[in-house]
Amino acid sequence: MNHTELIREIKWKDLKSLSVREMLIENNISLPWLLISLFLAWHDFYWVALPFSCFYFLTALRQVHNGFHNALGTGKFLTWLSMYLNSILMMTSVHAVKFNHLRHHKYCLSEEDYEGKSASMTWYRAILYGPRHLFLIHWVTFKKANKNYRKNMFLELLSVFLFSGIVICFRLNIFIYHMLVMLTGELLMAFFAVWTVHHGTHENPHFARTQRGFWKNKLTFSMFYHMEHHLFPAVPTIKLPELAERIDRALPDLDKKQAF
Repeated sequence: MNHTELIREIKWKDLKSLSVREMLIENNISLPWLLISLFLAWHDFYWVALPFSCFYFLTALRQVHNGFHNALGTGKFLTWLSMYLNSILMMTSVHAVKFNHLRHHKYCLSEEDYEGKSASMTWYRAILYGPRHLFLIHWVTFKKANKNYRKNMFLELLSVFLFSGIVICFRLNIFIYHMLVMLTGELLMAFFAVWTVHHGTHENPHFARTQRGFWKNKLTFSMFYHMEHHLFPAVPTIKLPELAERIDRALPDLDKKQAF
């Protein structure tokens, strides 16, 4: 069964809509982790704050990723605002990531898929590739994106530099700590966000890797239901567990490669 046939087989369009509760979760899921991490860092408990910072990065990625696909349940301005604010806090241009991510869906694992370049590498090369991946995401946006994408990218990068300058100038240690953790996360994106879910899938790129197991998906906030996401990108992350159940019930023999 190819991906087009699978899409026809599964009922999924009802999963696009969010209740008020689900919308509030998807738009605020990163906030508690950010506040707890900064509170602990304020009291110099940096090692204790670290896992909360990592969970902030993961949940902020989930938040902006839903924004890429207009799956936050909010209007255009609030989606843009979420992406802009998280750009500053995640130390990158989220609109540049969005431009490359939508191309990743369109040209998945082909020459034009710049986001997916690390998928064909070994795991250690994907880690080492991180700095180039971060540069390339912004360079490709500058070279290939339309005026609106470039404008948003420059605004976000300018805001990141201004934020960084204020933090360093006034020696705001909790934000220096936060910036270092976020930059580390960005440098590992080629491994965690691309290699883990796409290595070994070049023959059928639309069938990305996925994840089963209650606790694995709870601890990763459903971000590794990647096959489901590639097949049905309009479905919000909060609905991916239900989508995975529908796929498993309808096609129990479907070969699913695990992310980890």
